[in-house]
Amino acid sequence: MKEIVLDTETTGISVEEGHRMVEIGCIELEDLIPTKNKFHYYLNPERKVSQKAFEIHGYSDEFLKKQKKFKEISQEFLDFINGKRLIIHNSEFDLSHINNELSLLGKNNISNEVIDTLEIARQKFPGSPASLDALCKRFKIDNSSRIQHTALIDCDLLAKVYINLIDQKEPTLNFLNENFDDKKNDISPISYFKRIISPSEDELNKHKEYLKNNLKKNFF
Repeated sequence: MKEIVLDTETTGISVEEGHRMVEIGCIELEDLIPTKNKFHYYLNPERKVSQKAFEIHGYSDEFLKKQKKFKEISQEFLDFINGKRLIIHNSEFDLSHINNELSLLGKNNISNEVIDTLEIARQKFPGSPASLDALCKRFKIDNSSRIQHTALIDCDLLAKVYINLIDQKEPTLNFLNENFDDKKNDISPISYFKRIISPSEDELNKHKEYLKNNLKKNFF
């Protein structure tokens, strides 16, 4: 099944206070392996960025006013995620902003199945920090590139965290950093999966013989 790891950056926290999206990024996974398909735009929010948000992502008003507005990329975004499960860390935040943008355009809320990695982490490690940085530290994932929050870097890290959270990968194995330059947008496949190795017929026969001999020693 294809899944989309998704992240957004905004002008501030609350939709109710009129805050808008300034960046949206998506990385596609197929059978948990990143494909070459990604979706990424900086966005003109048509309002000023709050100081707190600027400190988090570093996108200035001057930079953002030169970018496309969400209405210009909305259909491309909907087509990209169509029929795919969404993987989001703290999905309530991102979905509230995405659905707000769609509502402003008279479009319906997205109806995709959503997996919230924050909820999984809280259930799996109750009482422990569950931020993206904390989970990278837990699973020994290199997050040194995350100097500031940016959608594609966060998606890359979240994809690796997600695979560890659902126990599809050994948590002690490190990942290599990925380069999101358009000329180098190949994301290396996961190098290790847990798998069951079936014994051969000869091995099964030897095991039966071993058990037979040892049972005799124990009872006679």
